[in-house]
Amino acid sequence: MDVLHDESLKIALVIGNGINRYHSTSDDGNNSWDKMLLALWQKYSQSASQLSAPNGISLIEFYDALDLTKRSDEINLQKEFCGLMRHWKAKEHHVAISSWAKNKGTPILTTNFEETLSANITQEITHFDSKSFTDFYPWESYFSDHKVDDPANEFAIWHINGIQRYSRSIRLGLSHYMGSVERARRLIHPGKGIRLFAGKNVNEWPGRHSWLHIIFNNDLVFIGLGLDTTEVFLRWLLIERAKYFYQFPKRRKNAYFVYADTNDLSPGQKLFFDSVRVQVIHERSYDEIYHSPWSMD
Repeated sequence: MDVLHDESLKIALVIGNGINRYHSTSDDGNNSWDKMLLALWQKYSQSASQLSAPNGISLIEFYDALDLTKRSDEINLQKEFCGLMRHWKAKEHHVAISSWAKNKGTPILTTNFEETLSANITQEITHFDSKSFTDFYPWESYFSDHKVDDPANEFAIWHINGIQRYSRSIRLGLSHYMGSVERARRLIHPGKGIRLFAGKNVNEWPGRHSWLHIIFNNDLVFIGLGLDTTEVFLRWLLIERAKYFYQFPKRRKNAYFVYADTNDLSPGQKLFFDSVRVQVIHERSYDEIYHSPWSMD
C-alpha cells in the first residue's frame, strides 16, 4: 500500500473484521461475526431452524430480530456475543500492524470489539476523563503505550463500536447504530456550545477527546471493512465528514478504501465512495494488505 509511505498525509488506520479472517480457520477462535450471530440465533431464537440470514434483511437487522424474538428477556445477547470472543488471540499480523502504528505515531480506529490489536501494546485502558467515563459509550477511552493529549496526532487504539470488556458498549443491531448516530450528532452539532461546523476552533469542539476527532482531522485508510449498507454508522460519519470538508475545503483530508476481493465493487458502493470522496485501492492479494506493508525494515 503505497499510501502508507506518502509523507504528505496524516494517516489513521480504520480496521474492520477482515483482519480476523486473514489466515483464520473455523476452529482457531477468530470467527466471522455473521457466523457468531447465527450461532446465537441457533441457541436462543424461537425459530432456531434459521441457518443463514435470509435475503431482504441485513446482519444488523438480523441481530435486532433475534433480540425481539429470543426465548427469554433474561438473555443478554451483548454478553453472550462477548463470550464467543473470549478465546480470540492476537496473531502475527495483529502485532505487526499495531507495532507499525506505534512506531509511526499513527492512530488506529477499529470497528472490532476484541482487544487483539492492543494485546501486545498494553492490557490497560485509559480514559480521557474518568469522571465522565461511561461503559455504554467509551468513545474517549483508548489503548496506548502513553497518555494521549491529541487523538489525531498520536498513536492509540480506539474502538468505534464498543469494547469486549464493556459488554454494554457493544453495538450489534440497527437500534444500536442509530443510538451511536444520535450520540455523535449531539457532539458534532450541539444545540449550544462550540460546534465543529462553526469552524472557529477545531480543537475546542465537544468530540475533541474522542475518536471522532480523528475522523475529521486525519487521512483515513480503511482495511478489513466492506463499508457496505450494513455499516450505517460509519457511512453516516463519512457523509458528515464530506459536508464538513465542503464547508471548509482547506481542511480537507483524504480517505482510502483498500480491498483485495476478486469481485468488483457494487455500483452502489462506487457511487457512495465517489460522493464522499473515498479513493479505492485494489490490492492483488490479502497478503498485500495484512502482511507485507507492515515490515519495520
